Amino acid sequence: MSKYLFGFLKNLKLRWKMLVVVLPLVIIPIFIVGTLIGFTATRQAYRGITQTSMDDLDHMANFTLDLLNSHYQQFQVYKQDKRKSFTEDMSVLTNFAYNLVEAQNQQYRNGSITLDQAKNEAKKALKKVNVGETGYIYVMNSKGDLKLHIAREGDNIYDEQDECGRYFIRDMVETALKSKSEDVKFITYPWRNEILGDTAPRRKIAAYRYFRDWDWIIAVSSYLDETYEDLAFETRSLEELKNKLKSKMVGKTGYIFCMDSKGKFTVHPDAEGENFYSAVDSSGHLFIKEMCDKKNGWIRYPWQNPGDPAPRMKIVRYAYFAPWDWIVAVGSYEDEFYQEANLIKWRIVTSMLLLPLMIGIAAVVLVFLASKVLTDPINHMIDVIRKVKQGRLDVQMRVDSNDELGELATTFNRMTGIIKRNQEMEAALAQQGKMASLGVLSSGVAHEINNPLGVILGYASYMEGKIDQNDPHYKYIHEIKRESKRCKKIVQDLLSYARTPKPTLEETDINDLLTQITEFAANHTDMHHVTVLCDFEKDLPKIMLDGDQMRQVAINLILNAGPAMAEGGILIVGTHLEDDNTLCITFRDNGNGIPEENLEKIFEPFFTTKARGTGLGLAITKQIIEQHLGKISMEPPSPSACL
Repeated sequence: MSKYLFGFLKNLKLRWKMLVVVLPLVIIPIFIVGTLIGFTATRQAYRGITQTSMDDLDHMANFTLDLLNSHYQQFQVYKQDKRKSFTEDMSVLTNFAYNLVEAQNQQYRNGSITLDQAKNEAKKALKKVNVGETGYIYVMNSKGDLKLHIAREGDNIYDEQDECGRYFIRDMVETALKSKSEDVKFITYPWRNEILGDTAPRRKIAAYRYFRDWDWIIAVSSYLDETYEDLAFETRSLEELKNKLKSKMVGKTGYIFCMDSKGKFTVHPDAEGENFYSAVDSSGHLFIKEMCDKKNGWIRYPWQNPGDPAPRMKIVRYAYFAPWDWIVAVGSYEDEFYQEANLIKWRIVTSMLLLPLMIGIAAVVLVFLASKVLTDPINHMIDVIRKVKQGRLDVQMRVDSNDELGELATTFNRMTGIIKRNQEMEAALAQQGKMASLGVLSSGVAHEINNPLGVILGYASYMEGKIDQNDPHYKYIHEIKRESKRCKKIVQDLLSYARTPKPTLEETDINDLLTQITEFAANHTDMHHVTVLCDFEKDLPKIMLDGDQMRQVAINLILNAGPAMAEGGILIVGTHLEDDNTLCITFRDNGNGIPEENLEKIFEPFFTTKARGTGLGLAITKQIIEQHLGKISMEPPSPSACL
């Protein structure tokens, strides 16, 4: 039996092997552990549910305290902000009144009006100013004589006292005399205005400033309940808070209620405003009195609601909120606690049935994921090994980890790197052999080519001297002479390719140079079917370069583009300046392009795809660009050089 079982496992994929081995190890312990846990949890549920519910009651009580405190603090901040805004308005109004008096005094100093006229005009203006509903501006001197008042003008109020018996007028006078002229002072005092029908004192605030030239204390006063003490707003906010607390349910029938320390319910779903200090529970105990006396703690008592066949035990967590003298209470019936315990019991049974199924599915998914993590790198390695076997030594294995597979991939990459370097060394040695052969070949070719080139150059120079510059043939003779010189220089470059000749740098206008080159190249026999266009950026700065060498570069690239457009096409030669002041020359055509596998080899000496090519054109081109401290790159479909 075991023989057939192991034989079956051997033929399975790695991920299926892991599934067959791991799944029983997961499912069987789940059944055993789940049964033990379910039995223990059911027993402990009834014991722990009461404590859990008590924790919930405690949390709800603390939450209610936090809510009350947040409301209290928020309203205090609101009042402070509103008071600050109001005092700033009072300061502005006081400064306005002061500036009005000062303006009248300035007219008096200028001789426009008399002092009495100035004071009378100031009084008239100040009487017209209203402050809130009943506030006003009044003026008195340092002796307490009222110079301006809506009802008591002319009276002396120096010895006036507020509702607390304080001589607030004396305090105002003393403070004003000590203050600077630009200071605005404030005073708050309780005051009952019989004229307005006040039955109780109201807090009043006055902002004042001392005008020394006339010995005037200019005061702006108003009642606080008409400014930032918005009782209606406070009442409305408190009602919203009460409704929020009454809407909170504790369990099915439990609720939150609040009362003061005398037993009067301040928040209650049914009995708000009533006093239950003397209320007793079903056993005759004064439970409300106990809560009011202790103010903080737990209480458990029997209570029978209308409609209940018998009393039920109720548990209440209560805490004290000192700022309002409130006792916050959160209560619920104990028999509602055990409903949760019964629900937990059935949930455990249901979980015992569903848990193995869900864990089995999860185990299958995780095993497949784990096998994917293990097998994907192995499959990748196999794929890379096959490619290396085909000769692609540039392919590398991914190293995503530091485990054994990662170490194997790193070692394999190092091995292929060594093989690739050995091949590159062999290629370099072969290249050196080619270079040596090129030197020998160039020595013989140079002698054979230079002689006929000298004859051509001599006759061209002779004919150039004989023909007038206006003659239409003069241009062709000049081109023959210039290109003969270039051919001679190419032979010299061929001879000196191995020793990297240095360019002769001269300040050159690259656009003018490329214009000459494109005009010449357009007339070449290989370019008759190609349209050569120029896209030069204007006002390019002159750069230092070897004109002949750059001419050789451009002609090589242009003449390479011609055969790639056998059916005709467009070649665009362009220049532009990069952001880093690098000058870029681009050659763009719509030819067939270069196969991707040849892109890395096109600049190698003797590499060519032409039947009669030598493979030196682009190699010399790259060498010239690098001698000018530039670089040349082939970006499909066209090359570009940057200097």
